[in-house]
Amino acid sequence: MGVDQAYELSGECVVRVAGGGGGRGGWWRRGEGARAEAVTARDAAQQAFYELDSAQRDAQLALETVRAAESGAAVERAGSEFGALSARIDQVTVGYLSALDAYDLEDPELEASDAGRARGRLDGAKRDLEAQRGELDAFVQRLQPLVQRAESQLVRVVPAVERAKRALLEATTALEEVRAAGLKADDLAARLAELAPELTRLNEGVARHGVPATLHRADDVARRAEELRDQAVHLPQRAKDIDRRLASLRTRVQALETRAGTVEPALSELRRRFTLSCWQDLQPVPVQTAEAVAQAGAKLAEAARARDGQRWADATGAIGTVRALLETAEGAVTAVNDRLRQLNEVSYDPQKEIERTRFALRDAQRLAMTGRRTPEPRHAAPLDAAVARLDRAVAQLEEAGRHPDYWHFLTELAGVRETAAQVVAMIRGTH
Repeated sequence: MGVDQAYELSGECVVRVAGGGGGRGGWWRRGEGARAEAVTARDAAQQAFYELDSAQRDAQLALETVRAAESGAAVERAGSEFGALSARIDQVTVGYLSALDAYDLEDPELEASDAGRARGRLDGAKRDLEAQRGELDAFVQRLQPLVQRAESQLVRVVPAVERAKRALLEATTALEEVRAAGLKADDLAARLAELAPELTRLNEGVARHGVPATLHRADDVARRAEELRDQAVHLPQRAKDIDRRLASLRTRVQALETRAGTVEPALSELRRRFTLSCWQDLQPVPVQTAEAVAQAGAKLAEAARARDGQRWADATGAIGTVRALLETAEGAVTAVNDRLRQLNEVSYDPQKEIERTRFALRDAQRLAMTGRRTPEPRHAAPLDAAVARLDRAVAQLEEAGRHPDYWHFLTELAGVRETAAQVVAMIRGTH
């Protein structure tokens, strides 16, 4: 055998040994295929991880939405369940990251066996991640009723807060216009300032204060601001009304002072012409009237000072006191003059009062007999007693001689007419 033939033979042997009997490059292709499969498994696991991470963030947002809107046992259970689920997600995430870092899939010299083990671990991590994704989806599904209820409440938040802010702006504008007109409105300004912290809390939002508290605060701020705005808008007219009432009360005080001068002459005539019982109860009227006039004048001056100081509530309160004093005093003065008039009329013609009373009784008696042969006892008894009362009053007047008690006579007849009116009301069903 020549040298050349031996060389060729030995070269053939070398080539065959290096190729492992399978042809040139076969071992390299098998290693690359295993690494490619591992890379594919890695990409799939990464996709599962990203999807799980996104789903977890969505679930966290849904739970926060629920917590912002309400509280209670259901929300607490949902929070606990999500906490446990997040812990399991953390565990599988650690497993996924461990599998990801176990082998360098970018290394071209990675052994096929290592690539296979990497693929196995990554496939397992993907299954774990997908399993947790399934549990997370189920959790979100169970949470949906709470989420929907929370979202329905959250929808109300923005309009409510906007209404509150708009009401505050309108109140501020109205207050500025009032001050520009020369009215201080310090009390309104102080009340408006009290709402500033509430506006700050509204701006902090539901994330800090929750939906129920935010809605309640927004409604409260809107209501209070709207009241302030209305009061500010009507303040100029209120000032005019107070000025008008003060002027009217000054006129009434002056008129009462004039009328009070008629009390003593009227009482003097009552004392001179009628018995003690006809006027004794009116004796305190002159002193009471004078005191009322003095008190009304002082209170009126107080009301005027409050108005000048733009203390509207104080002015209104003082005006009410003045009115009450005047009404009491005017009633007392009227009572004296009416008493004299009534006693004059009855002393001149008692028969007129008697006939007026008999007419009221006969009218009640006719009504009691309508549709009946005999009246009902509950109607007849008080009417019979009223007739007897009238007869006694007339007899006493006639027996009194020169000094009859006309006031007692008038009081008795008024009582008789009142009884007749009560029976009529009873028959007509109004009592």
